[in-house]
Amino acid sequence: MLKRFPILAASLAMVFALTSAPATAAEIELSIEIPRLNVSEYHRPYVAAWIQTADRKLVRNLTVWYQMRDTDEGHGTKWLPDLRQWWRVSGRSLDVPVDGVTGATQPAGKHALTFTDKQPHLADLPPGKYTLIVEAAREVGGREMVKIPFTWPPASSQKFDAKGEKELGEVTLSVKP
Repeated sequence: MLKRFPILAASLAMVFALTSAPATAAEIELSIEIPRLNVSEYHRPYVAAWIQTADRKLVRNLTVWYQMRDTDEGHGTKWLPDLRQWWRVSGRSLDVPVDGVTGATQPAGKHALTFTDKQPHLADLPPGKYTLIVEAAREVGGREMVKIPFTWPPASSQKFDAKGEKELGEVTLSVKP
């Protein structure tokens, strides 16, 4: 029957090809653990996560968590320079808030973020060797930074772990083709 209706056959073949093809995208899954600290004066940490090249050039900001509401001490942007490494490579030239990047500080616990190569965070990221950096700074607390090297785009699924000592818990990076 399809031989008698070649246009219908071609249309059905195209629809079948489009609907059966997997819609895959390379992605990064990032998990950041903020440990529960037993201290007298606890403040949620400011956290920044970004990707940089081997020569320490910023490639992309993934997320920046800071106090977004005004308090009697001022607006939270006043304390962003406490994320010293992030501030040097990106923060001082960034006009916050940035849609899709900045957000409010997070409570203790594990926080999962996913980025695909279809989103601005990873879109057009050239192939190469990179380092994911996660930095945390807390008022009346300390500073900490972890680094995880990875290659983009991933040839196969890979998982990398790093662990902070005080301000950051486990940081997990999964890259998937």
